[in-house]
Amino acid sequence: MTQGIYKILSNRQLAKDTWEMVLGGDSSALTRPGQFINIAIEGLYLRRPISVCCYEEGSITIIYKVVGKGTKKMAAMVEGDKLDVLVGLGNGFDVEQARGRKVAVIGGGVGVPPMYDTARRLKRMGADVTAILGFATKDVSFYMEKFEALGIPVLVTTDDGTLGRKGFVTDALRESGCDYFLACGPTPMLRALHRTGIPGQLSFEERMGCGFGACMGCTCHTLVGTKRVCKDGPVFPTEEVTFE
Repeated sequence: MTQGIYKILSNRQLAKDTWEMVLGGDSSALTRPGQFINIAIEGLYLRRPISVCCYEEGSITIIYKVVGKGTKKMAAMVEGDKLDVLVGLGNGFDVEQARGRKVAVIGGGVGVPPMYDTARRLKRMGADVTAILGFATKDVSFYMEKFEALGIPVLVTTDDGTLGRKGFVTDALRESGCDYFLACGPTPMLRALHRTGIPGQLSFEERMGCGFGACMGCTCHTLVGTKRVCKDGPVFPTEEVTFE
């Protein structure tokens, strides 16, 4: 983990209440897709944890949803503004576990962003990968064309049927023929994926106090005891997770 001052290179709206921000600065602490950063917002006590969409040498791209005071302030920021950021938090996805499998990368809502870099890395490995993206409605959908540009099949589901097929990501997963998955999204979606019995990795979205394991404010139940989502996760293998 590193801490530094990062300059905003761009900040644009992608969909309803959804923004993409590119930060310029050291990305060397990021080693796996699915890790996150923690952003300090002036005037607010707690940092805001945001998953990393993708990263290159010298830049980090995040996608965030405007849901409160912190993200509302972020949406008003412009190119050249600076942010104090903790980088390289969380364990991320172990893409090596998907080698030799027919694998699905699954994102639900704001769980879509980290799946982009995950899909990109799997594609570079030569994996047989399918992207499954779930949204509530067409108005909040984003990044489909970015996944398609990777040259992989992209299946889109919406709750109301306004884009792609009406239904849930679990329906698309069953029909895809994939025998392994990596997923990020809200807990009900992760619970439903867990119940399919298909092995994979689940990335949890939780409110966090510190972001690096000190406060014990974000925990989840596993078969080997309670674990911290920020430090031990946010990614856990399906065989380790239990939903009570």
